[in-house]
Amino acid sequence: MTRCCWPLGSAVTRRLTWALPPALLLAAAFLYPLALVVRQSFRPDTGGTSLQPYTDVLGSVAFREALWTTVWLALAATACCLVLGFFLALVIAFVPFPGAKAVARFVDVFLSFPSFLITLALLFLYGTVGMANGLWTEVTGAASGPFRFLTTPWGVLLAEVTYFTPFVMRPLLAAFSQLDTAQVEVAASLGARPGRIVGRVVLPEALPALAAGGGLVLVLCLNEFGIVLFTGAKGVTTLPMLVYSKAILESDYPGACVVAVVNVLVSVGLYGLYRVVSRRAGA
Repeated sequence: MTRCCWPLGSAVTRRLTWALPPALLLAAAFLYPLALVVRQSFRPDTGGTSLQPYTDVLGSVAFREALWTTVWLALAATACCLVLGFFLALVIAFVPFPGAKAVARFVDVFLSFPSFLITLALLFLYGTVGMANGLWTEVTGAASGPFRFLTTPWGVLLAEVTYFTPFVMRPLLAAFSQLDTAQVEVAASLGARPGRIVGRVVLPEALPALAAGGGLVLVLCLNEFGIVLFTGAKGVTTLPMLVYSKAILESDYPGACVVAVVNVLVSVGLYGLYRVVSRRAGA
């Protein structure tokens, strides 16, 4: 019996040996800093261990407003990115036009751009002294232009949709490249209209890619900091901005850690809910 169990024991030992270094690296790079943040969230400035930081933060109006702003912006941006990304990927993949391959490659390059760069581009276009307002004042002779939405939640939403839509398009384009075009051609030859072909043939094949892209966008939007900061939307405070405000501006490190812990929990919770809904939808 010992001889029979020895190979099994050796295999288990080898697996543990290979799994140990990645586990230690994960613990050192992620779990340990996270544990420090959680520990600090229970240590008020007065000393000791207490729930007072959680009581102070969770009971404040600023936290509740930041939580609501973070959730609705992330959900709205994800929904817009899914719709816009699906439409654009559909056009690139199935509508022949000159430069379609170049556009698809540009999507790959776009993913490497920092979020603040896209925000700065929007500021140059629609900012208070941007091109759109400058053209308006030149044509009408008005003292100022009408485009002032970038410093509102709608400006933040526009910037997030602009930046994160390619994160939905990339997996969709990969899925469309694997789609059997014969199904589309047969459906078209049988007289099916484009809308019916998209709904019955293309969309079912795209659901896993939509779920992957949407889940990624949701998590990124929940934790987005640069876009909100660079738009200059002072009335828009999300949970990451609240962490920055408490840690840097107020030097309230326990409060900042509390908000960070809640932000992680909200991100994991909403992502888990999104995955459950996607799985039930067949994605």
